[in-house]
Amino acid sequence: MDQLIIFALLLSLGYFFGRSAEKRHYASIQQREQDFINMPTTAGKYVLGENTTVTKSHLVTGSVVISVDYFKRILASLRSFFGGNVRSYETLVDRARREAVLRMKESCPDADQIINIRLETSSIYKGQGKQIGSVEVLAYGTAVYLAP
Repeated sequence: MDQLIIFALLLSLGYFFGRSAEKRHYASIQQREQDFINMPTTAGKYVLGENTTVTKSHLVTGSVVISVDYFKRILASLRSFFGGNVRSYETLVDRARREAVLRMKESCPDADQIINIRLETSSIYKGQGKQIGSVEVLAYGTAVYLAP
């Protein structure tokens, strides 16, 4: 009986603290995305716009490692048993991807554009049963500075 109580306690703590941390992170992401809304980014190889003269360019990167909470790990285990989309991990990957792109933009705040953006994703830790523990996302691209 004690083990069931401990499991329920950990599950509820994971749910409330994980949900709170995720909400704060999404709020931070949304605010920072608004700060960089005027910096165009593209996966294309060419500078956006007509008659643009590039004065400087360099490689920029942004990376993040985000861990999944206990509650989401339990939900993912249940979902893998029954099959279907693992929504608890979808939000994890979404936050990691958006955070990596923001960190890349923050590394070159004076750039006019970032072109040729690429994203790399990998799993950092696999626990028992090869469950995902953390996900790493690396965003990289070319920061371009244009002539006035």
